[in-house]
Amino acid sequence: MKAAVFEDIERIAIKEIPKPDCPKDGILVKVQACGICGGDVRNYYQGLKDHMKNQIMGHEIAGVVEEAGENTGFYPGDKIATAPDISCGTCYYCKRGLVNLCLNHKMLGTHVPGGFAQYIALPGFVLQRGFVEKIPLSLTWIQAAFAEKVAGVYACQERCNISLGDRVVIIGDGPVGCLHAEIAKARGASMVIMLGLGRLSLVSQFPVDKLLDNRDSEGAIQKVLEMTDQIGADAVICALPVASVHLQALRMVRKRGTVVIYGGAPKDERRMSIMDSNLIHYNEITIIGSFSYPASGLQDGLKQIQQGNVSVEKYVTKEIPLEQLTQGIVEMHEGRALNIMVRPWLKS
Repeated sequence: MKAAVFEDIERIAIKEIPKPDCPKDGILVKVQACGICGGDVRNYYQGLKDHMKNQIMGHEIAGVVEEAGENTGFYPGDKIATAPDISCGTCYYCKRGLVNLCLNHKMLGTHVPGGFAQYIALPGFVLQRGFVEKIPLSLTWIQAAFAEKVAGVYACQERCNISLGDRVVIIGDGPVGCLHAEIAKARGASMVIMLGLGRLSLVSQFPVDKLLDNRDSEGAIQKVLEMTDQIGADAVICALPVASVHLQALRMVRKRGTVVIYGGAPKDERRMSIMDSNLIHYNEITIIGSFSYPASGLQDGLKQIQQGNVSVEKYVTKEIPLEQLTQGIVEMHEGRALNIMVRPWLKS
């Protein structure tokens, strides 16, 4: 089969490798679509977790079961979607249902070969402790592969309780920021303000009440305060991997409001001292981190798409064959595309 193999930082090779066997306790899946995640982009430039090399990346997968082991609950012909997290099932957090915080957390596409290939073998421990869900018949391959992105955003807004009438600021005009806008509106937010880099042609199709150019960060803060009667937003979601915007968020959120750190910062930024403790203290601001989703997460993401709360077609800039994976990663890194789907069986 054909696969895109991550060999090292900024080096992916397209190779012919043996088609994997179906695990006795797992399934063999013919991959129909695999989205390029922001994590894939970061890994391409910074390397995989645990210094993994010679690995097939990709975890936003939709495909069809070609073979299935006994007693897996899956059968040939089943359409499935996957998400990356694999928990141990026995640690402190797993026993409390917080599988995304597992102390022995592994990932599809990092510790187990992922979906930038024509086939993927999912062993029993992935079926039991990972995320593999059957796709509703009404969804397309592209919609199903996009559900993993939706799962994280939905879980975040459940945690910070975005609800009817809320005024929400989203810092970041990439696909995750746009998803936060759609989900916030679906949950009843009365105002969604997005701070970005002026990618109006990409963002204007989403339910954003005001798009502000965050290259003028001070001006953006003042505009948010003007639009919220000098009170500030109920919630500010930092939906990009830049630590410097966290202090900016504190200056835009109302007293007793919530700041959400959604995007993980690069290694060289994550320990920067950027919080104003007096703002947090005197304004009684809640700051939360949001990473991944609970055990129901992928089901929740599929359901949000099925219910029409997320317009997947607006996000997918294009579909590409495996041979163009590196090019697609670069385009997303440079902000020239919201989301790109890899179709392993598409001819280059």
